Amino acid sequence: MPTLRALLSLPVLLALLLAPAATSGHATGATDPILVLLVTEGGAPAAALLARDGDRAHYSAAGRGIARADHFRAGSVTKTFVATVVLQLADEHRLSLSDTVERYLPGLLRGPGTDGRRITLRALLTHTSGLADFTRVTHGAVPLTPLQAVRIALTLPPTRPGRSSYSNTGYVLLGMVVHRITGHSYAAEARRRIIAPLGLTDTSFPGSRTSLPMPHGHAYAADGSDVTALDPRVAGAAGELVTTLDDLDRFYAALLGGRLLSPRRLGEMLDTRAAQGSYGMGLFPVELPCGVTVWGHNGRITGSYVRTAATVDGRRVLTFRVDTTEISDPGLEPRLLAAEFCPRTP
Repeated sequence: MPTLRALLSLPVLLALLLAPAATSGHATGATDPILVLLVTEGGAPAAALLARDGDRAHYSAAGRGIARADHFRAGSVTKTFVATVVLQLADEHRLSLSDTVERYLPGLLRGPGTDGRRITLRALLTHTSGLADFTRVTHGAVPLTPLQAVRIALTLPPTRPGRSSYSNTGYVLLGMVVHRITGHSYAAEARRRIIAPLGLTDTSFPGSRTSLPMPHGHAYAADGSDVTALDPRVAGAAGELVTTLDDLDRFYAALLGGRLLSPRRLGEMLDTRAAQGSYGMGLFPVELPCGVTVWGHNGRITGSYVRTAATVDGRRVLTFRVDTTEISDPGLEPRLLAAEFCPRTP
């Protein structure tokens, strides 16, 4: 016999299942039931996705208080933007990926087991530098300057250089390198090189601004508290970005479609050999059960989780987001990606 809680939850579940999806072009529909599960089983107050196949798009949402035009924090998706800027500078011969951190930030990386004279920009991009992740101490809750973040990392035991170990510290350093080479912040360079040319009018690097641009919904921590206001300096060049579903789809389609990098540099971005197959440069691959490999990045910051995945040519792109820090059922993400990208029989 159904429990009282189950009976009371039925109207909510039915409302989610029957809510119409806002659509343009064509609707795949296969992802929509899984999107609902992100709310009913994944613990998110609300979820939304935007899928594109060329000029056709499909938008769907579940839960309350979420909309296609909402601005949200994109966390580590920032790394794809920073990596793109660094690779553009390499294309312009203003740096080499084989350059050491010491060349641009002399004396900064000195600590037990850490020497900036032996850590290359390539190692920072691929998470193979051995640098510890400063967020192990701050847990993404303490606003820091880049220098403070690096100094915290140097107090932690390094990992084995040359092995893949995800470190936000490396991308904070890349932001510092961009500033040293160009005289401008990584945010200014990303606006000039990526955001403006692609017309990503709803994408920004907020710096110390704690509010989100309008329109926006709310963001919730794992305990349910409202964390919509947040100082982005908790992440900096590793996770500061604010954006929208539409802008992320356009960015990844343009990047993988060859509009931002030369073929050589895009090839390096997709080369995962340094990280033993787990990471390229600001992008990582996922092979789905059907054998299709998609490329993209995820982003987690307090109150927001987002994931973008795309085919290697950038023609098909999916971005989904939830308005809380993480999905309680991690199996739902690969199911959603497979529903979008794996071939379906009639």
